[in-house]
Parts: sequence; C-alpha cells; structure tokens
Amino acid sequence: MWLLLLFIVVPVLEIWLFIIIGGAIGTYITLLIILLTAILGTFLVKAQGIYVLKEIQGKLNELKNPTEPIVHGAMILFAGALLLTPGFFTDSVGFLLLIPGVRSVTFSWLKNNLKFISLSSESKPHSSTQSYTDIEITDYKEVRPEEKSPWTNNGD
Repeated sequence: MWLLLLFIVVPVLEIWLFIIIGGAIGTYITLLIILLTAILGTFLVKAQGIYVLKEIQGKLNELKNPTEPIVHGAMILFAGALLLTPGFFTDSVGFLLLIPGVRSVTFSWLKNNLKFISLSSESKPHSSTQSYTDIEITDYKEVRPEEKSPWTNNGD
C-alpha cells in the first residue's frame, strides 16, 4: 500500500513543483536547473561511489564487516537514480543522500528498524572458534612449471 501511495504522491508533487517553480522563474531556467542537477549529480555519485568502493575493499582486506559501506553504496546508487529523474523533490532527496552524515543517520535508522534474517546452508550453527587441527593432507604431487597441467587444454 505504501509503495502505491509513493508512486502516486511523488509524481503529483513533482508536477506541482514544476508548475510553481516554472511559473516563478520561467520554463527555460527550470529546465536548465533540472539538466544541471542531473549532470552535477552524476559527477558527485561517481566520485562518492569510487570512494565507497575503496572503503568496501579496505574493510574486506582488513577482514572487517563491510555492511555499512555496502549500504552507503546502495544509498549512493539510489541517490543517482533520483538525481537522474527529472524533478525538484527527487533531486532534493538525491542530494541529501549524497551527504555522508545523512547516509549515516539513515543507516542507523535502517539498522534499528529493520529485522535481518541470516540464512545458512549448514544444518548446524557455525562457530567462529571451530578448530581445524584435524585436517590432514594425505596425498599431493609436486608440479613443476615445465610440466603440462591436466586442467588446461592446449589443443590436444
């Protein structure tokens, strides 16, 4: 129900804002503003997206939880979609989502108000303290670089 309401209210709001703002500053300036916000938004989304990708990579390299930067990346992607959508309301929300502090507050709200379910293919719970000392290598073959690999097909 909320999604249907959103798809009705947002376009009506955008049309109303186009009429109000276009009547106040003129049609051509209104169209120019919409075009400039899309261009500026594209550059900002690209810059922040690259930054968040580096942050995700850093978290993964440090073996830390990358959930927050991944959610920030999703919000930046959503902001980009909003900025490319013509309209003053969607542009305002898109630019707000490009502010790191707004994204952090949104992430905290999402974390506190959404329930997450973890699924696993294992039948028993996974323990991070599980010991792997009983693993034993029983058979191996040393492979020299000059030997032909059995996994490659060299036209034979």
